[in-house]
Amino acid sequence: MRAPIGRTLIAAAAVAAALVMSGCSASQDEAPKVAGDDGTGGGTPQDDSAIKQSWVSCMHTQGQTQVLLDKEGNIAIPASGTGSAPVGGYEAAAKLCDEKNPGIHQVQEKNHKKFVDMARAFVACGRKNGYPDMPDPDPKNGTLVFTNETFDAAKWDAIQPACGKLPMPGYRIGP
Repeated sequence: MRAPIGRTLIAAAAVAAALVMSGCSASQDEAPKVAGDDGTGGGTPQDDSAIKQSWVSCMHTQGQTQVLLDKEGNIAIPASGTGSAPVGGYEAAAKLCDEKNPGIHQVQEKNHKKFVDMARAFVACGRKNGYPDMPDPDPKNGTLVFTNETFDAAKWDAIQPACGKLPMPGYRIGP
């Protein structure tokens, strides 16, 4: 009789250890929650365009009406230093809308390669058409970063007839 009880206790201890180990690793390896995940494992991810539209609508509710969603599904945010630059409170509004739309960062990351490729095409056009020292786009998001010293408004305006037909990359002028 004692042998079966001993084997049962050893088996039970092994099962308990396995459950404890798997429970610990499952919580550490669990994928982060994304849009459409209600925690039950049965959620359906939201469509990228629905996430973008929801984020832009949130920004408009926060008074950031210059943020637009174009017909290709790209979110346009005017550059700082332009006449249509984001109004005060942009950062706070973006933070709030990011929290309300948790999938927005994954959608943006998926689009970064497209934005980088579009920015590279714009830079190549600009260099070919009179702005030879235009900076390379940021390889992570396609944004052009000009310092106050390197931005040349006359060259920028001069390339627009030739390059204006291409999608305009995001850009920033400043330190």
